[in-house]
Amino acid sequence: MSYQRDYERRLRVGLVGLGGHGYRTLLPALNNLPVRLSAVCDVDAALADRTARQYGAVPYTSQSDMLAGQALDAVLLAAPPQEHPALAVEALGHGLHVWMEKPPAVRAADLDPVIAARGDRVVVVGLKKVFMPAARKALELLAMPGTGRLTSLYARYALSVPESGGELPARRTSSHWLAEGCHPLSLLLAAGGPVEAVDVHRGGLGDCLCVLRFAGGALGVLQMSENLTMSQPFEQYTFVAEHGTVEILNGSRVTFQRGIPYEYGVTTGFAPEGTDGGLTTWEPQHSRAALENRSDFVQGIHAELDHFCRSVLRGSPATLGTLEFARQVMEVYEAALLAAP
Repeated sequence: MSYQRDYERRLRVGLVGLGGHGYRTLLPALNNLPVRLSAVCDVDAALADRTARQYGAVPYTSQSDMLAGQALDAVLLAAPPQEHPALAVEALGHGLHVWMEKPPAVRAADLDPVIAARGDRVVVVGLKKVFMPAARKALELLAMPGTGRLTSLYARYALSVPESGGELPARRTSSHWLAEGCHPLSLLLAAGGPVEAVDVHRGGLGDCLCVLRFAGGALGVLQMSENLTMSQPFEQYTFVAEHGTVEILNGSRVTFQRGIPYEYGVTTGFAPEGTDGGLTTWEPQHSRAALENRSDFVQGIHAELDHFCRSVLRGSPATLGTLEFARQVMEVYEAALLAAP
């Protein structure tokens, strides 16, 4: 990892969308990436001008004007999801690579024109939960031969599937389920693979369960509650395999429970010799101003942008956050809307 100023090769990028997320999260993350911010774009001209002055970029109020006026290698899209597909297709038509923030659209089918226009260009969707270090470690542990087959998955998140939500995709309306649901769904699909059935059960106190049956045989449950406070642990993942259990708590703590040799009525100690069993934990240290504990690294924001940049510079297709994977996530999102009572 290098700082932006140290890279010999840098991509010329334009950022579309300078709202709170683009300004608060994406622009600071560029400091550790091989990019040169050439242009910024927002429908708010004053916002574009102020941001451009701060970052030494050229301001625009439309992507079309930006593409016509700048020699770019790639665009970063942080616009509303309704606009992402058309913006991506336009940028791809100019031969540019595209990174887009999640959610990538409001309907799964809206990504089909983007897939058709992609060609040999790199397109990455910022599904950060798949990129965060905790997720990469969890997926590594689950892939080890000794862990065995994944049998069940559990996630807890502070959101809910809206009632009568089946009309939202047709109206191209956004919702909390669209904006946040892609986070837990993307990690569940990254671990469990394709989903073949979705069901939703709603309680009487605001909670609901989204039940996923995976094609590989595993069963997944996404427990959702609008009553969970965002200031306390509200995000948790548990992956149960035949010979081990992997957990992620709040994106920053990974545990791997391999169990210990045990025979009921015979075993007398809970801590047998050796290190072949028991619980192993990984978490960042917070005693220093290090990169490992910064939110953009812990949450996977840097990793998703870095994967995009490196794929472009290497001339190789993206392997994470692909359009095809994003479409699968969107299909489950839509299926939950239709299944919700």
